Amino acid sequence: MSVYLFNKNNYEPLIRKYAEEYGVGEYVGLIMALIQQESGGRHLDVMQSSESIGLPPGTITDPEYSIQIGVKYFSEVMKQAKGDIYLALQSYNFGNGFTHYALERGGYSKEVAIQFSEMMADKMGWSRYGDVNYVEHVMRYYHAGNDSIVVVGDGTQSFDVEEVHNIMKEFLGLPYVWGGRTPASGGFDCSGLLEYAFAQIGIDLYGTAQSQYNKTTPVPEDQVKPGDLVFFSTYKPGASHVGMYVGNGQFINANGGNGTSYSSVEEWKKLYPFLGFRRI
Repeated sequence: MSVYLFNKNNYEPLIRKYAEEYGVGEYVGLIMALIQQESGGRHLDVMQSSESIGLPPGTITDPEYSIQIGVKYFSEVMKQAKGDIYLALQSYNFGNGFTHYALERGGYSKEVAIQFSEMMADKMGWSRYGDVNYVEHVMRYYHAGNDSIVVVGDGTQSFDVEEVHNIMKEFLGLPYVWGGRTPASGGFDCSGLLEYAFAQIGIDLYGTAQSQYNKTTPVPEDQVKPGDLVFFSTYKPGASHVGMYVGNGQFINANGGNGTSYSSVEEWKKLYPFLGFRRI
């Protein structure tokens, strides 16, 4: 995919300033992806935020004011969405009325977005309402930079690290789905992503994060290599989250916040008990 990406250096300081002010500092990258979808940075109302304060589209002509209003609105829908970035993104496009509608139906899904769009279009007498593909459209930019992440194994793992990584990369941006074990599920959970990717090369990692923990052997942190698995204890005792280390302090995983994505080992250590690295 070839896309024009706006020069983030023009706006990143402002985005970061207001993101921190409104309590969404960890979502600067996501907000920049949202801007790319909304305007590509080519319009004065860079976040197309005029409508969020009841003004006609494009009324705002000060980029900083657009960012301030847009980030404030994003923080509000993120809070209402209870941290679900997919629900927050779709609500940014549809309006925050979608948040309550979706939560009553189990949260964000493409099907719920389509239902809401059709309902609102019929109500307003319009041919269409909003962009039902908005989440995918934003996430393609959010993960565009990840294509540059290349994993190089040293040949000592029992499998081709690059091959497994490339399989997982195909699903970057896919939503987190509890119990998701195959692409047909519409997304993966943490152990499901690893189970599926390794199954493609004939390695059996069937089971939960705890099962995968039990099937692997510990590796001292100073000897960790790309291809090792990394485990955390999140919502219950024992191993309940897993990803594959890709080097430079990063691991690829399926998580509830960002779906299939790259995460920082050190950042996760600050959030959850770290159970260590393990090798297949």
